[in-house]
Parts: sequence; C-alpha cells; structure tokens
Amino acid sequence: MKPDAFHIDEKTIALTTRIITALDEIIVGKTRPIRLALCCLLARGHLLIEDVPGVGKTTLAHALARILGLHYQRIQFTNDLLPADILGVSIYSREDQQFHFHPGPVFSQLVLADEINRATPKSQSALLEAMEEQQVTIDGETHPLPEPFFVIATQNPIHQAGTYPLPESQLDRFLMSISIGYPDPASERKLLTGNPRETLIAEMQPLCETETLLELQTMIHQIHAAEPALDYLQAILAWTRVPGRFQQGLSPRAGLGLLAAAKAWAFLEGRNYLLPDDLQQVLPAVAGHRLQSNDPGSDTQELTQRLLEAVPVP
Repeated sequence: MKPDAFHIDEKTIALTTRIITALDEIIVGKTRPIRLALCCLLARGHLLIEDVPGVGKTTLAHALARILGLHYQRIQFTNDLLPADILGVSIYSREDQQFHFHPGPVFSQLVLADEINRATPKSQSALLEAMEEQQVTIDGETHPLPEPFFVIATQNPIHQAGTYPLPESQLDRFLMSISIGYPDPASERKLLTGNPRETLIAEMQPLCETETLLELQTMIHQIHAAEPALDYLQAILAWTRVPGRFQQGLSPRAGLGLLAAAKAWAFLEGRNYLLPDDLQQVLPAVAGHRLQSNDPGSDTQELTQRLLEAVPVP
C-alpha cells in the first residue's frame, strides 16, 4: 500500500491525543509508558509490566479499561491459584443431566493478571492458548474470547520472595514489557496533593466505543512500511541471531510484533508511514524481555542500546 492510500484524519488524531491526555492525569509524569501501553493494545498485543509494588501498574490497567470502555476483570495470581480459577469450569447439572460451562474471569476484554509470577507455572500456562489464539479449550470444547482481548500482566521483580520466573514460552506471548518507575518530584507532589487515583478513575468517562477501538486496530495494519524500513527491521533481527551475542536471537514472531508496535507508534504520531525512529522507540519494550545476554551483568537497557548502536540506520 502506498503512503497516500491511507489517511489518518484529524478526528482520529484528536481522539488518540485525548486518550493519552486523560491517562496522563491518572499516571502522572509517565507519558512514555502510557504511549507504549496504548501502542501495545492498538497492535493487538499483550503487555507485561515489571516493577516494584506501588508505582501504578494496576492503576494503569484499570484506567486503560475505563477510558476505552472495555469490560475489565482483575485476577490476583497467588501460589494456590488453579487454571480453572482463570479459565472457568464445566459443572454437571442434574436437571438436564448435562455439563454446562461457567466462564472464568479470562472472558473479558481487558484482563489484568496481577502479580502473575506469584502463581505456579501450571497456572501461568493457563493463559497461553488465550493469549495466542484468543480462545480457551475446556473438556475438548473451544470457547472464543471477546473482541478486543487484551492481557496486562504485572510482575514483581524476580528476586522478591514467593515469585516464579515466567518461562520463555510465556514471555514470548507478551508483545511488550515495560516498567513505570518512580515519579519525578513534581509529579509526586501532584499525586500527594491531588484526589485519590481511585476517585479519578471512577469519574472517567469512556472516550471511545468497542467498535471505534477495533477500527483503530485495523488502521494500524494499514500503516505503510517502505523497503528501507523493512531492511532496517531485518537487519536488527539478523544482528541478534549471530551466535555468541545473545543466548537466542529474536524470533520471526518477535519481528512481526516489532513491526506492529512500530506501526502503532507511527499512528500515534499521526503518520501513515513507518520511519526507522518508530522501530527504535518501541525496540526496548519489544525486545528487552526476549533477549538474554551471555554476560549475566548486562541489563535490558544495555542490551537494546548496544543493538541500536550496532545496526546502521538506512
């Protein structure tokens, strides 16, 4: 598709700007994490937020659901959580002598998997099919999940007591992994002197309907990616796959996710075409949780920065 074949109108640009502005009023001073979270949703991905308790991970998920008019369910992951507590269960009815499926909280448009790494691997894996195929299979019967379907999982730092590291297969289901971090002094003062976040969220009015959100997600795929941008993307993927640089390189699924996330970033910028800068903006969030250095002392920021410096921009 040529760049002039798809146009982002002023009404759409104004809508995304209002959404970001409204979220900024809740998660103060964290515009970049907010934009990345919105990009993840628009790109039809799932989001992992890893940070210390109390910085607004749950608040961001709740505010996103509220502002976008999505049906929201929160699942508190604990070490005694069972897969049936997430997916649902079939219960036998004596009246008609049949099993009837009772859906679990995963049957929501936005699901918050709170402290996902406090549950056992068996319960963590209950989300795999739902996140990948947007359906759940119980007792041989497949049940579709609602549209749109978006999982936000929060994760405590793995060095904290009572946590189970997410396996690579589970991590790969998340398009992005971000952190929110502590607020700057001015933003923290605004938090301290303002109304409680719960009150502000309760007063929020949805800015779009489900149909509108689905239309926005469709628009993302119409963002034009020229050959040089695709060459740059492939060069990034190839660089990570050279033996010895990482424990394993970025997969084709990661490449598709990086492209979709970059298109969403371009969309939020009001452009109908992709730039290398869009790929650079989302690369740390898309690649950071997928890349593991052979050097135990390297962190995510160092890895992605090294990657960006090593691959020339076309």
